[in-house]
Amino acid sequence: MPDFIHDGYNRTSLQPITFLLLGIPGLEAAHIWISIPFCLVYLLSLMGNVALLLIVKTDHKLHEPMYLFLCMLSVTDLMLTTSTLPKMLSLFWFNDREIYFEACLTQMYLIHSLSTMESGFILAMAFDRYIAICHPLRHTTILTPTVIVGLGMFIVFRGAVLLSPHPFLLRWLSYCKTNVISHTYCEFMALIKLVCTETKIRRAYSLIVAFLTGGLDFILIICSYILILFTVFDLPSKAARLKTLSTCVSHVWVILVFYTPAFFSFLTHRFGHNIVPHIHIFIANIYLLILPMMNSIIYGVKTKNIREKFLKVLTNTYVCIYMLTGSN
Repeated sequence: MPDFIHDGYNRTSLQPITFLLLGIPGLEAAHIWISIPFCLVYLLSLMGNVALLLIVKTDHKLHEPMYLFLCMLSVTDLMLTTSTLPKMLSLFWFNDREIYFEACLTQMYLIHSLSTMESGFILAMAFDRYIAICHPLRHTTILTPTVIVGLGMFIVFRGAVLLSPHPFLLRWLSYCKTNVISHTYCEFMALIKLVCTETKIRRAYSLIVAFLTGGLDFILIICSYILILFTVFDLPSKAARLKTLSTCVSHVWVILVFYTPAFFSFLTHRFGHNIVPHIHIFIANIYLLILPMMNSIIYGVKTKNIREKFLKVLTNTYVCIYMLTGSN
């Protein structure tokens, strides 16, 4: 067999037929142990988000803008984790490192576009809190079902379109350095580091898109909460201020869980050359795993209707299992 085929490369363009995912550099021996919490978190994410979607769908009291945006976020989370975790677990459990070039580009596109959609839905939830607290009498007239659907479609369209050039920016490049990706999944910066040609324009486009999406979303979220705080501090009583702030606690936690590891991963890829690789990649994985799991937990704990419904589902499930096992 010719060397260029054996090494996973196409002779004419030096494009790899397959990439090899390294996993977490320096922690390869511990992959099997790392996979255990990753798998548990993935299962909790699936169960929690599916339960959240069913609860909001069946309880008409929860058909409010905040929870409708939360459902959109949950669907995005399910798609994001499912596009990355199965392959990651296959790598950890079976040392299945190979991923086809086209599959790698597809995974990269899904990760970045879905992450952009997540950021948009978090901004939409912040906008809902701003209207509900700063303009409560206009909440239902501003956030009508038509507006909610329109915002949701715009967020999806923005993520799908702005990130669509990413696979094509990488598709026709020459990967003459190596076909080994020092990561657990395919990511734009991890791939572009393998290229031996000039990539300044591609890096600049990626940076501009990141600012116009996640960066701008974060700035608008901060602005909305500054306005919310001004409104809260103008309330006459301390009890009213605390009650109003408590309605924002869940969303603030989601913002922190999403943006803290996201910004750390983004800045480390571009400027943190002294960061130990396994720490960077471990946090990048947490970024994909923790938010999908935490959404259902945070809102389940803080929202009475969701908490009661969830406990009712668990109780009914336990009773059914007990009756089935008891009857045998």
